[in-house]
Amino acid sequence: MKPAAVYVPRDSAALAVGADEVAYALQAECGRRGLPIRLVRNGSRGLFWLEPLVEVETPRGRVAYGPVDAADVPALLDAGLLAGAPHPLCHGLTDAIAYLARQERLTFARMGVTDPLSLDDYRALGGYAGLERALAKTPEAIIDDVLQSGLRGRGGAAFPAGIKWKTVRQARAAQKYVVCNADEGDSGTFSDRMTMEGDPFMLIEGMTIAALATGATRGYVYVRSEYPHAVATLEEAIRIALAHGLLGDDILGAGRAFRLEVRKAAGAYVCGEETALLESLEGRRGTVRAKPPLPALQGLFGQPTVINNVITFASVPLILARGPAFYRDYGVGRSHGTLPIQLAGNIRHGGLVEKAFGVTLRELLYDFGGGSATGRPIKAVQVGGPLGAYVPESQWDVPLDYEAYAAMGAVVGHGGIVVHDDGADLAGLARYAMEFCAIESCGKCTPCRIGSTRGVEVIDRLRAAELPEQRRQQERLLRDLCDTMLNGSLCAMGGMTPYPVLSALNHYPRDFGLGTGETGRAA
Repeated sequence: MKPAAVYVPRDSAALAVGADEVAYALQAECGRRGLPIRLVRNGSRGLFWLEPLVEVETPRGRVAYGPVDAADVPALLDAGLLAGAPHPLCHGLTDAIAYLARQERLTFARMGVTDPLSLDDYRALGGYAGLERALAKTPEAIIDDVLQSGLRGRGGAAFPAGIKWKTVRQARAAQKYVVCNADEGDSGTFSDRMTMEGDPFMLIEGMTIAALATGATRGYVYVRSEYPHAVATLEEAIRIALAHGLLGDDILGAGRAFRLEVRKAAGAYVCGEETALLESLEGRRGTVRAKPPLPALQGLFGQPTVINNVITFASVPLILARGPAFYRDYGVGRSHGTLPIQLAGNIRHGGLVEKAFGVTLRELLYDFGGGSATGRPIKAVQVGGPLGAYVPESQWDVPLDYEAYAAMGAVVGHGGIVVHDDGADLAGLARYAMEFCAIESCGKCTPCRIGSTRGVEVIDRLRAAELPEQRRQQERLLRDLCDTMLNGSLCAMGGMTPYPVLSALNHYPRDFGLGTGETGRAA
């Protein structure tokens, strides 16, 4: 009797809700019943409200069950789990689940499908085709593919990746570096973690291609210290890649060298800023560097350095494998390709949605997210992390793309979306943004270090003011302070803190006692 293939995720989100216990229960119960199974610990599909999501391979395809508790295992086996039989927890064919079927999964095509540490699985689904094509190209041709694809940095700045790579390529130096910013500290974001835990070879391949393109021979993945599973998975994947000639001194016999190491982050939010990250990598306190010089010319240890985030590097193998036009044809305007969007906060169906640029917040909130978890009207949606703007309902139909969001005073950022229902106090959330900046500031520049502290005080006075003129006076002071921080801060830490504050003031003035504004009630 051929063992049935059963998939239980090893992703951190699944582990947090009992995936290991489910896996143990399946093995024990199947052993007790004499049912042979092949248990595969895959990555997560990103349907977090269904985790642990158990899948079983059938002639029709993989059938999904979830959320599964260890106590559910005997009844599921009684019902015919190993044959994909119906059960109240059954969702049918995994690929037909609407949440997945409506996505455009390019970067996340393998996520949840494979064993993350199986090189055979990775290669069977297109892995390392991009690297093989890159080895047959000149460095200039690789960079041109990245330029023509329109790929922009997915870490938030949205700078064209190919231009950064070209700058490093043209720099003269005996040593160059490739650095991956995996210090994923934004609220409601988890796409970097999912990639490192669920498809680590994709990141390794993308960084290797960047090294070939720029002439770098050393690389580092700077991983958030709160991600122990990601660190362990990456380190094992690097060991496997090295053993198979996919890293090291002679990549696939082509005579090209690239060595890669993992480094744990220092636990500071500001280390997500690329120059503070470099300071930390060099063993110093994470403080922002003045620019110029740019890291592309004088980066790690003073040498030319490519710094991109996880999703940027992870997008590169597909571009090299399928060609730049394939990737460029997704998206709208100057926002090409897809973005892994992360739904979090007060949302019924939280998880990862990969869509081409151009999708709207309304589609994400209701077609994918299913509305608020509380069932109450959604009031505000913060896009782009803890320093992103609060987007009101009147702007939920604006296409998600970098330029459209910049035009309305918001940012796409890393694609994190945090939802708040009509019970949210936007004045309190604006205060939190200032307080967060005061705590996390590296302290190097005055607008950020002092401005955030004063910002908390001004918001407190504004909320406590009893007379309209007192409130208006504090509002003017707060807006002036935000203008100083926006235009005078050394990096985006202080420069973006005004985004949530000003958007809350502009769209939800009633929360500050300043008159009328949006109700935030959903249509």
